[in-house]
Amino acid sequence: MNAKEMQEEREHLKITCELLDEKITKMGEHIFESKEKAEDFSRYVWENKGDMDVQELNSVRTESEMDARNMLRERDYFKKLMKIKEAPYFASIIFQEDEGAKRDIYIGMTYLKKDEFTNIIYDWRAPISSLFYDYETGKAEYVAPEGIIKGELERKRQYKIENRKLVRVFDNSLNINDEMLQEVLAENSNEKMKNIVNTIQQEQNQVIRNTRDKNLIVQGIAGSGKTSVALHRIAFLLYKIPNLTSEKILIFSPNQIFTEYISNVLPELGEENTVQTTFHDYLHKIISEYKNVETFIHFLARYYQDGDVDKGLVIYKQSKEIIKDMEDYVDDLIKNTKFKTGFVENKVFEYQPKELNQMFHERYSNLTFFERIKEMAIKLSESNYRGKSGKKNTYQKLILEALGIKKDFKYFLRDFYKSKFFKYEIKESEINKLKNNKEINYEDALLLVYLKGLMEGFYYDRYMEQVVIDEAQDYNFLQYKIISKIFKRANFTILGDINQNINPYYHYDSLDELNELWKSRYIELSKTYRSSEEIIEYTNKILGLKHISAIRKEVHQPVLIHKQSDLETDINLLKEKYKNTAIVTKDEVTALRVYDRLKNKFKISYVDANSEEFSKELLVIPAYLAKGLEFDSVIVYQDDKSKYDKDEKNLLYVACTRAQHELIVFE
Repeated sequence: MNAKEMQEEREHLKITCELLDEKITKMGEHIFESKEKAEDFSRYVWENKGDMDVQELNSVRTESEMDARNMLRERDYFKKLMKIKEAPYFASIIFQEDEGAKRDIYIGMTYLKKDEFTNIIYDWRAPISSLFYDYETGKAEYVAPEGIIKGELERKRQYKIENRKLVRVFDNSLNINDEMLQEVLAENSNEKMKNIVNTIQQEQNQVIRNTRDKNLIVQGIAGSGKTSVALHRIAFLLYKIPNLTSEKILIFSPNQIFTEYISNVLPELGEENTVQTTFHDYLHKIISEYKNVETFIHFLARYYQDGDVDKGLVIYKQSKEIIKDMEDYVDDLIKNTKFKTGFVENKVFEYQPKELNQMFHERYSNLTFFERIKEMAIKLSESNYRGKSGKKNTYQKLILEALGIKKDFKYFLRDFYKSKFFKYEIKESEINKLKNNKEINYEDALLLVYLKGLMEGFYYDRYMEQVVIDEAQDYNFLQYKIISKIFKRANFTILGDINQNINPYYHYDSLDELNELWKSRYIELSKTYRSSEEIIEYTNKILGLKHISAIRKEVHQPVLIHKQSDLETDINLLKEKYKNTAIVTKDEVTALRVYDRLKNKFKISYVDANSEEFSKELLVIPAYLAKGLEFDSVIVYQDDKSKYDKDEKNLLYVACTRAQHELIVFE
């Protein structure tokens, strides 16, 4: 840039900061006055409510609620302005509309108005801001509320602003190797994930801004930014969809470690964190029959550590086939449920088997097994007690007694395993564990929840409007079937990588298989931004992959293959060069063994399934807990007790793809 342009940019930044300060001051004063006014108003209502009639009180309550909503909106915007105070914007474009004016647009984390009709900063989520992410200079268009606006994108410019000073300014194109992206990629990783709003790439933007499709399934290779894309998509939807709030968005995370790692991104984008959960939380919520439900991580540990597992049985329990087998079992149970005797209630109201069977098999045939019994009980109570259902519990008890059935889902699951519909030979001792144990295994828990849903109806969440599922490849089809029943009214964003599947009992050929449950758009993210070219080349060989693009331009470090005796030397070498290093092991037993070996020599963290907060400076972690995380350097540790078998290559792939700059593999 020439000196004149640079001076113009400095002047623009100065004007922007002055307007920003003015807006922050005015809003701060107004928020303070509004707070005082609200407190005075509440005090007045409290002191005079005895003199007000119902209509006046309702009117006052409505006005108060409206004022409170407006105040919250104002406070949220005030917080966003405070976040951009030191760096108001990160990009600008010049766009000449085909049938309109030339527009000089500055883009930041939120908007700032110059006057009633003009923005001096546009929110990165605004329709016109999409031009920055989607086009090189030249012909371009964007979708505005009034329709498609076409024109010429004459310039794209990026800024690095610190403490209100221009550190660097440069023009760029959409080239994936642009200067700002390379600078970000060259940085060391942080304790927590950062936003990528100033380096969002075109293929990522297509996912983030997609509102045409209610449901998205995203297959993205390791390091393609799937999680970042999901979080920025949430921020975009909060901006785009009226009345959508963070409380109405649910993220399914693989574990608590991952939840903590991503916890900064939405606040950095000026939005509240959403509701976050794990599938295990839902299992625990629905299953009351057992004190403990095995977690997915311990389910994996049983396979990778114990070895004493009937793999064929678990594969069948995780399969699509067993879903149909269980449905057939329940259908057969309903078909063969017959009232052979009737009952008398209160020595007055007598019911014969014929009438009861007609109600069960015909009148309520569209309901599940126990819903039929519940509705029968309500109907009989209302018929005999002047429309009141107070006796429904009595009738439910009498109906179950007449059928000779207890509402015991432990029994029904065991009965299914013993039935002709269960297509795998299972030992009696395995079945009896379901009756006697206080903890239920993960694979049995999934089947128990589905059985309960088939027999009494699925738990239904009416509140959530958007559901995001990350690490989608680790959920089997049955889990998605359960999720689709729970969140019937929600839209879904599902992101994963079939190459990073760590469930040894279930594998997708393509995530597109989930279209059976949701009509979805399937999108692939094919570029990786995490790892160096050498690391990508090495990880490709593990799974025989070819179609992965290396983006980074940096000093090239070869992947080193070392022996066990090099561990301490390697740690010291990497600690000198990088901000953080992870030692990734095959399982928790090995991780603990490595930790015990190193804890007196280094300041090191041990991360297990119960860890929430930890330092990334130097840590040891099992591969199946490292999903979604990234580190400057990684040592993939193996010894004679923890070698990766051929059918565990996906787990090895996960371990190796955590590395950004340097990878050392013990073989």
